[in-house]
Amino acid sequence: MKICAIDSSGLTAAVAVTEDDITIAEYSIQTGLTHSQTLLPLLDEVRNRIGLDLNSIDAYAVAAGPGSFTGLRIGIATVKGLGLALERPVVAVPTLEALAYNLYGSGDVVCPIMDARRSQVYTGIYEFDQGLKVIMGQTAEAFEDLCGQLNDIGRRVMFTGDGIPVFSGQMRELLTCPYTTAPAHMSRQRAASLAALAGAYLRGEADGLEGCVTTADGLTPVYLRQSQAERVRQEAGD
Repeated sequence: MKICAIDSSGLTAAVAVTEDDITIAEYSIQTGLTHSQTLLPLLDEVRNRIGLDLNSIDAYAVAAGPGSFTGLRIGIATVKGLGLALERPVVAVPTLEALAYNLYGSGDVVCPIMDARRSQVYTGIYEFDQGLKVIMGQTAEAFEDLCGQLNDIGRRVMFTGDGIPVFSGQMRELLTCPYTTAPAHMSRQRAASLAALAGAYLRGEADGLEGCVTTADGLTPVYLRQSQAERVRQEAGD
């Protein structure tokens, strides 16, 4: 099973190609450029470097959200186009599940956090028990509320995601449970982790998880909350 995975849900743009349990290529970049400027060149670079025939891909995977509204649309549109053109299935993987999968095998509670602004995080709570298990599905909520939920669980927590530097001070103030943070190479979106989790979906090993295997036509982003423009329009009464 050969999978091409694309993640543009956060600050990092990432592309990977895996075949069974081998990562053939993985390319990640975090710059000031928008994903519209980086994602397709990354894919093209991977294709050229490994001599990839896109027709040899069995399925395409994408981080389906939550995350950056613009980034999600770019990733979804890219995978939708590939899936339609090549008539391949696509795997919509929740962004927080893919982030948690970076820490596969951890004995701690795994809590990915992405900065959602307005003192909120995109988050979920997971553990590993013969695969990824959901304790709390992905949501957008105040970081203070998340800390209360983790304190109630009472187990050691490992955080991952771009929310770590943003909320590190509040972690120290609000958490009574033991916790640690993932190192740099495990705390951002990784397309190889996304591809590995997509493989579990394709093999039917994703019971209780929130993504799906679908067609390109059925692929839609998961935003979890309104965009800023929608909130402003709603507050204005339009």
